[in-house]
Amino acid sequence: MLLFTPGPTPVPESVRVAMAGETLHHRTPEFEAIFERTRTLLFELLGMDEVLMLASSGTGAMEGAVINLAHSKLLSINSGKFGERFGKIAVAHGIANVEIKHEWDTPATVEEVQAALDANPDIDAIAIQICESAGGLRHSVEAIARAVKAHNPSIMVIADGITAVGVEKIDVTNIDCLISGSQKALMLPPGLAIMGLSNAAINKIGSGKGYYFNLATEIKNQRKNTTAWTAATTITIGLESILNRIKGSGGLDKLYADTALRAKATREAMVAIGLSIYPVHPANSMTTVGDSEAKKIRSTLKVFDVNVAGGQDHIKDAIFRINHMGLIAPYEACWAVNAVELALATMGRRAYDGTASRVFNTVYFGF
Repeated sequence: MLLFTPGPTPVPESVRVAMAGETLHHRTPEFEAIFERTRTLLFELLGMDEVLMLASSGTGAMEGAVINLAHSKLLSINSGKFGERFGKIAVAHGIANVEIKHEWDTPATVEEVQAALDANPDIDAIAIQICESAGGLRHSVEAIARAVKAHNPSIMVIADGITAVGVEKIDVTNIDCLISGSQKALMLPPGLAIMGLSNAAINKIGSGKGYYFNLATEIKNQRKNTTAWTAATTITIGLESILNRIKGSGGLDKLYADTALRAKATREAMVAIGLSIYPVHPANSMTTVGDSEAKKIRSTLKVFDVNVAGGQDHIKDAIFRINHMGLIAPYEACWAVNAVELALATMGRRAYDGTASRVFNTVYFGF
């Protein structure tokens, strides 16, 4: 069965082998050396002034970012399940929250962010997804972050890049906190959250807030190549392995280019067989198709050994999502789109004629 869900993504065999060695104690020189090498690679990946690794899911990093960087009021962008989560985290910690809310196919605009800032001068942080994976939506984070900093440079910009880091090069010029997670484009098991921080964010954090997610405590320890609490040792070993594999396979620029091309080829193949792309501004991390028979298409795809994800909440059965994150061979991606066309033929929606794979190959290989 080919796994094409947008997290967890398949873990390459070389990474599984790297993680299959002896379990290391996290308070040893051996692991500290691995931790140091991995931090160095993360600085290259994120392009931020500081990086942290947390033994948690990505939600843990979201919570750590909110409680340490939003001291008075948070502006959260809700165009999906994960944007909604930022607001819920703020409320859970007694932090005032202003929300810009849209349907899950619609991105936020610079203008409405500016209006919210004008109406709420006590906002000191904004939280937004780069890719809102609930619907495969790409927010214009760079433009929004630039406008926020032009309005007030002291406002912290928190960007959830859990399904964007490792997919595309992110301009972090105006981003103060960039969040990632192990089980997406980094092709690892779940359990490791990653944060990039600007120097301005480090200053804002100060002595930190919270206990487990006190970022000041982690900064102090991780600069010494250790962690405040028990480290996710095995996943950290895997992270070093996958980042080195990416470097050895042409580097980040090649990974980004391949992912973008695979996403473009898939979207065009879906449109060519009569399907509709759900988000107004699709992200390259996944192709999200909106269809009244999405649930049936997903179940039929399993006949052809392809597993894709549906939606959540009110669009649970209204969309299906095909992953593009990670080192996916083009022949596997081509089979996925071909399987969608076979599923439609099986359902009696259209006659199979190979359009999907032909369009995919034309776009991807230029034939």
